Amino acid sequence: MQNSRTFVDLTRLTMAGMPVYPGDTAPELTQTVHFDKDSCVNYEIKSSMHVGTHMDGPMHMVKDGRRLCDIEVERFFGRGVLVDARGKSLLEANLLPATIQAGDIVLFWTDWENHFGQSTYFENFPVLSEALAERLVELKVKIIGLDSPSPDREPYTVHRILLKEEILILENLTGLNALEAKPFEVTALPTKYAADSAPARVVASI
Repeated sequence: MQNSRTFVDLTRLTMAGMPVYPGDTAPELTQTVHFDKDSCVNYEIKSSMHVGTHMDGPMHMVKDGRRLCDIEVERFFGRGVLVDARGKSLLEANLLPATIQAGDIVLFWTDWENHFGQSTYFENFPVLSEALAERLVELKVKIIGLDSPSPDREPYTVHRILLKEEILILENLTGLNALEAKPFEVTALPTKYAADSAPARVVASI
């Protein structure tokens, strides 16, 4: 008898007018075709790539970095590691478990998602130290993810440390609490846009 797996959607719903990082454009999601008139339905969207749950690619912060669409597709799948960073304002390297292996996808559970929809979500959110970013590079992880809007603030040094080594960054995850004390795999598939970054559907399988 096969073991059944549980799938956990870690992706925020993208909606018109949803909260976005200060300076970004809020998405516009408009129904352009209506069933009563056209016998089908269609929508169009206008949005920044950095809205809702999304993945930052190297080109986002690194001169001559690769576009996200040029990253090998196998990079978007891997063993997940959950780091419990609740209550921390600065995430340091000593939070990382010794079990991290090269190629892992490391998710930082800060519980900051509880601020989503409030102005505080984009203010004083937890950040990664440069030492932690450097340690992730040494460990050769392939993706990190956070339930917050960014791993750092201007001048975005942590972004640059990670993206220079093509460690991809997932932002605005949700529901990481469901992964506590469980082994899991992550699938993080960005939309294949010819761009620096892209919205992503992120799912954990337990």
